Amino acid sequence: MSNSVISVISRFLNEYASSTSTKLKVVDAYLLYILLTGALQFLYCLLVGTFPFNSFLSGFISCVGSFILAVCLRIQINPENKGDFLCISPERAFADFLFAHTVLHLVVINFIG
Repeated sequence: MSNSVISVISRFLNEYASSTSTKLKVVDAYLLYILLTGALQFLYCLLVGTFPFNSFLSGFISCVGSFILAVCLRIQINPENKGDFLCISPERAFADFLFAHTVLHLVVINFIG
């Protein structure tokens, strides 16, 4: 059982390293960073408490929103999905990502108070 799991993970990592473009790897690293940041914030909330509840909610909502926007960016710039996004160039997708990120963080800053 464990040999098959290890072989599947090994094959996945080899194929990911060989067939994924650098742009997508950067976005994936950003997604991992956001995921870990949100998990750490949630763990902190469980261990220490939620005294400044607005601060916790703002940080966690920022992580979740950033993750969703980054996934949308990854889907739009993936060459395999080119047929689904014919009229959206990667530059346009990145500009939309930046605009949505700006709006998200304006809302988060407003929510903190």
